[in-house]
Amino acid sequence: MRRYLLNRRSDGRILLRSGHLDDADPLLDRPGHEKKMEPSIMAAAGSVSACSSPHKCRIRMARALIKFVFMALWTWYLVIWVATPAKVYKTSWRPWIRARTSTIYFGIQGTNILMYTIPVLSAAVLGCLHLHFGKRSSQRKSARKVKKESLNSWRKPCLVKGPLGIVSRTELALFTMFIILLLWSFSNYIHRALDKITAPDLDDKSRSLLVLNQVALWMGLVGNICLAFMFFPVTRGSSILPLFGLTSESSVRYHIWLGHIAMALFAAHGALFITYWALTGDLIQMLKWDEVGVSNVAGEIALLAGIAMWLTTFPRIRQKAYELFFYTHHLYIIFIVFFMLHLGINFACMMLPGFYLFVIDRYLRFLQSQQCVKLVSARVLPCESVELNFAKNPGLSYPPTSYMFVNVPSVSRLQWHPFTVSSSSDLERDQLSVLIKSEGAWSQRLYQLLSAHPEMEHLSVSVEGPYGPESTHFLRHDTLIMVSGGSGITPFMSIIRGLVHASSNAQKTPKVVLICAFKSSSDLAVLELLLPLSATCPATFANLDIRIEVYVTREREPSTENSKVVSTIWFKPKNSDRPISPTLGPNSWLCLAVIISSSFVMSLILIGFLTRYLIYPTDKNTDKIYSRSLKTVIYMGSFCFSIVAAASAAFMWIKRRCAKDEGLVNHTVTLPDSAHGSGRNDTVLESQPEKSLARVTNVRYGARPDLRRILSERGDGSRTGVLVCGPKEMQRDVASVCSAASAANIHLEFISFSW
Repeated sequence: MRRYLLNRRSDGRILLRSGHLDDADPLLDRPGHEKKMEPSIMAAAGSVSACSSPHKCRIRMARALIKFVFMALWTWYLVIWVATPAKVYKTSWRPWIRARTSTIYFGIQGTNILMYTIPVLSAAVLGCLHLHFGKRSSQRKSARKVKKESLNSWRKPCLVKGPLGIVSRTELALFTMFIILLLWSFSNYIHRALDKITAPDLDDKSRSLLVLNQVALWMGLVGNICLAFMFFPVTRGSSILPLFGLTSESSVRYHIWLGHIAMALFAAHGALFITYWALTGDLIQMLKWDEVGVSNVAGEIALLAGIAMWLTTFPRIRQKAYELFFYTHHLYIIFIVFFMLHLGINFACMMLPGFYLFVIDRYLRFLQSQQCVKLVSARVLPCESVELNFAKNPGLSYPPTSYMFVNVPSVSRLQWHPFTVSSSSDLERDQLSVLIKSEGAWSQRLYQLLSAHPEMEHLSVSVEGPYGPESTHFLRHDTLIMVSGGSGITPFMSIIRGLVHASSNAQKTPKVVLICAFKSSSDLAVLELLLPLSATCPATFANLDIRIEVYVTREREPSTENSKVVSTIWFKPKNSDRPISPTLGPNSWLCLAVIISSSFVMSLILIGFLTRYLIYPTDKNTDKIYSRSLKTVIYMGSFCFSIVAAASAAFMWIKRRCAKDEGLVNHTVTLPDSAHGSGRNDTVLESQPEKSLARVTNVRYGARPDLRRILSERGDGSRTGVLVCGPKEMQRDVASVCSAASAANIHLEFISFSW
């Protein structure tokens, strides 16, 4: 499911607002901050308010400097990858650099650590500092300056149909540039091998075999470029993606693109080498594990693991057999380990930054997932959907459209499934909710478990997350149109709940039009979740200008067969269950910077000691005597030990601090009177929110929303935002409408929820 943003200018022209806004407005004002001004005033006074105090000015300058150094480090990293395949790099630059960087403590691999690894990890630390200062300053409350219209056309949808999905001009340009990098690398490897291939003493057969051997090698080398970037998009707690205006969930598509290209190249690499060995009568090479050279067996194991993952990633298999995709994707551990054993640590250090940051993120998520969270209640809907309501630490703040992964051991101990958060951290400061629709085997089992046991007192649940964009900018619009199809309404719930909170605090909010398309009338029960379940102060739409237009596509009149109502199960959490809290506490970005830097310094100390006193006395920095596989194991062990030690220490320290804070805060959720004493009750929603919802809702049967008409009729404000979340056909329809507008005034933003 995707989200699109569309602005209508005061002169009537459509302008699709997009971009990934680093300093855009959060959906709601946080306590202690100034209330939002009008967007026009903010734009005029932005530069003045940004430096309204010396402290704010210093923070702004510090963030600008940090981002400049961050971009410089990334530019260096990209330049190095462009230069790596060049002949002059191999013959002149690398020997010159290696002569000055190889030491008795790190060996020849110290050069690759210095050139490839340190710049990216340093950029990751700087990204943490940039986000930390941005979170603490009020600069993020100011509206970002409107970008030049000359850049807007680069953000409009360029490709609507095709294997890449809906692609903007910017994405297409970057994708083309990456393909050019791969072709550049391949052509340079050809140029470097011309002397061998064109040697006059070779006969035609020998020359053909040599070409086959070299092409197989080049395929693997080019595939390594894809692998070097593949893990950045799936690092959920990444400090790098936000500085490029990206989120982990919106970047999954880039991981998929890189994965397909990499595995195609690696598969060709393996197939061509096997063909070469067969033609030369040397198939025994398939069983070779060289002590100081390339390990063919390790490469074959890595390739088999990679192909198994690759085959299950295609959409039909992933959608129809998600469990198969989920389990086989854990083969990435085998793939990474044997890939590094195949090449050796010297070459693997070129791909190390992505691996390293991903392992840190994955281990932190593992630590979070070991704690059972406090499940307060569950709302069971007649449309076979369930809303789970968790207790959360009031200090946990998350933006709208966030998501998190949920594990229910009584349904499956191993499976983790992603769900969009439907609650607002401002409207519900002590509670977090997710909506789960029965669309797969796991969700169906969960629904059956809860619907069949309405008197259940406890359900063990673990979570990872929530994760979401660093900032949102819904309040800058005069009108907000949200179009959903089926379960695509879920991310809009958090937006609407946030707007309800803003309107109740007398804050200016946009007019809201929610367009929902459902298959049957039983799905209408989902609308009751637009307002949170509250036993003390029910929320209403009294102060929010909202209109809900519902289309039931497969029924021509209201159904009288289904008389079920929304029921609520109240749980009795165990004392060991904890509220959902930030994994690294309130200063999570600063803690992540400490973990990255301290773990890497620790690993360098370990590696330096082991290299100096274990490897160097035997190898003398030749990389031709000491076992390459054993050296790789030593390096991998040092990196993993350092990550586990640093992350565990930080996590335990923060957990103890949070436990002390939680002792001072009461996380008990007030239950309805009828629920006290028994801990269980089935309730219908309070009449006040129900009446509030009925007043603003209009239901049409046997019709589909005319998106083109909706955009033209409803988009009458000076600034109109359009969000679309639904099936691919709906996404394509909206993208077609957007791309048909004037090329100079339209650009596109979307957020992917297809994991």
